[in-house]
Amino acid sequence: MESNNTNSPGPKRDAAALELLRKLREKMFSRDISSARLAAHNLSWMQDDGLAILKEALFGDYPGPAKKAAAYGLRSMKGRMKKLALEVIEQGLNHRDRVTRQVCAKCLFLANGGTPPPTHNRRGPSHGNRVIRDIPNKRHDVAPRSADHP
Repeated sequence: MESNNTNSPGPKRDAAALELLRKLREKMFSRDISSARLAAHNLSWMQDDGLAILKEALFGDYPGPAKKAAAYGLRSMKGRMKKLALEVIEQGLNHRDRVTRQVCAKCLFLANGGTPPPTHNRRGPSHGNRVIRDIPNKRHDVAPRSADHP
């Protein structure tokens, strides 16, 4: 006689896992970089299935935010998947797509302990670097008039 234990693998558990992978994949390909990165981080914990989706995002014909998020997810992989993820990133260095090559190069730079350059403000130099100067008051800089001169 079979028991209906919810912890055992079965159709319900497989369907739930597939649904979760589908939702994460959908978020991964969105143009919103924050939700794409979060989905990529969650996919990095999904072992082989996550690696397959992240690899698809990196090498597929998808927008830049999806590729950047995929590289982030690959860089975040742990354990036995870390080596496989780094191999995928290295393969991306020879990819035909320019954006994929750039994303992979930056990802390897960060994975090897590099620090990214500071981002620049679109409005120009930082307002915190300005020097406050005294503006001379014209009345105080002029020599006082003497009583002899009208």
